[in-house]
Amino acid sequence: MRDTRMPTRGSATALLVLIIAAVLSFGACSGPSSEPVAEDAVPTVEATVQKARTVAGQGPFAPDWVSLEDFEAPNWYVDGKFGIFIHWGAYSVPAFGNEWYPRNMYKSDTKEFAHHVETWGPQNEFGYKDFIPMFEAERYDPKAWASLFKASGARYVVPVAEHHDGFPMYDCSFTEWSAAKMGPKRDVVGELATAVRAEGLVFGLSTHRAEHWWFFDQGMTFDSDVKDPRYAGLYGPARSREKAEDQSEPPDQEFLDDWLARTVELVDKYQPQLVWFDWWIAQPAFHPNLQTFAAFYYNRGVEWGKGVAINYKKHGGESFPDTAGVLDIERGQLADLRPIFWQTDTSVSKTSWGYVENHQYKTVDSIVDDLVDIVSKNGSLLLNIGPKPDGTIPEPEEKMLREIGAWLDVNGEAIYGTRPFAIFGEGPTSVVEGPFGDTKREAFTAEDIRFTTREGALYAIALAWPENGRVSVRSLATGAAHYEGEVGHVSLLGSEEALQWSRDGDGLHVRLPAERPSEHALALRITG
Repeated sequence: MRDTRMPTRGSATALLVLIIAAVLSFGACSGPSSEPVAEDAVPTVEATVQKARTVAGQGPFAPDWVSLEDFEAPNWYVDGKFGIFIHWGAYSVPAFGNEWYPRNMYKSDTKEFAHHVETWGPQNEFGYKDFIPMFEAERYDPKAWASLFKASGARYVVPVAEHHDGFPMYDCSFTEWSAAKMGPKRDVVGELATAVRAEGLVFGLSTHRAEHWWFFDQGMTFDSDVKDPRYAGLYGPARSREKAEDQSEPPDQEFLDDWLARTVELVDKYQPQLVWFDWWIAQPAFHPNLQTFAAFYYNRGVEWGKGVAINYKKHGGESFPDTAGVLDIERGQLADLRPIFWQTDTSVSKTSWGYVENHQYKTVDSIVDDLVDIVSKNGSLLLNIGPKPDGTIPEPEEKMLREIGAWLDVNGEAIYGTRPFAIFGEGPTSVVEGPFGDTKREAFTAEDIRFTTREGALYAIALAWPENGRVSVRSLATGAAHYEGEVGHVSLLGSEEALQWSRDGDGLHVRLPAERPSEHALALRITG
């Protein structure tokens, strides 16, 4: 277990700077506040960056990869296995395409561009900014959201604090363009943090600010409101994505420090225990500030006495070393067990993360199967929903979450707090390794078995109910290398009926009861 005592190294001068910076950040570690802030107390980017560097330099973590590799995933995360992701912003108003509508509406070769002109008018007369007053969130009820997430069986909740569109959903000190000051005129993130914690769930958040450097660059190629300097606070810098990614025009220091200041403020205002980053932090220009942030955040976690973690991706380039954070695979999975804890993030929808009309939804059965497959490989599932602009969660998505929760009520013993078996499972169906493959695999069958372990029990989870009422687990045959002991008892989670079973050289064979204890996958509990 990591030492959680307060760090003691650092000069008196550095400590004085830290105290001053903390005062400027108006109670950084006290959580969200509803009190008005005096104008002269609003922190600056420069002061916030200095605070980050001071805290990052006072250990136990230092702002370099060697030190950051000492990170350990906290128990709440490794035990929790299932979280809720939330994409919600002004992009939910047009409800067309996906959450990249703000970018694609300025790209002349996209369906979003054509739809926008036809529906709302030309981009120099009606731009993305004009959706913000329409984004009122008048029915947003964070307590109702948190209650639903609890019912879904999720153990942690991760709202998007700022998406690529550059419109923070929290009370950001460094811009006038935020949900606290426009649109909803509420600190959406702060209110949800309070509600989520009241339900006993862990609160995290994501920030996609890095991608904002280029997100509106196409609006600079023709007559649009992106070119209007009055709206630079929302649309800027709107620099070339191509030139940024070929390193000819990478993000400048002003933008990098703004990125760091915004991310540091999120940590100190809301004390998230998980910070999720999208892929663009892998850009080389971010690495110095990224290491500073990681050391700052991990040191804050020690200071708070709370386990914290950072998510990073590998597609798009290298950002974190494997043990310096928690690998996140977008809309994808791993083909085999990974010794280091990891996560999949995906959505209930096949084509969008934010709210759109005419969603193509996944089935609950496929989501439960993916959850089991991911957990068997030492991972966790972060499942996304997209609320409507009025703040309500679409009825199909609420129904899906409650159905997942009903399955976990019966079978959660085989999920929560478990650890991997010697092998992740068996069966004919394989997943597509890596990101963006979660809709490409075939449906799992009753022969696809996944394993987890907990407190001396082995769980064999069949990913479909067999038509003949029998489950055969080949990996548990007599003499199997992965299970050398005897099988003394076999039961079905959710059922009190005694099972008939046998074990031979071909496997462990179990006859199931006529009545199914739950929909979707079934979990056998096996003890010696």
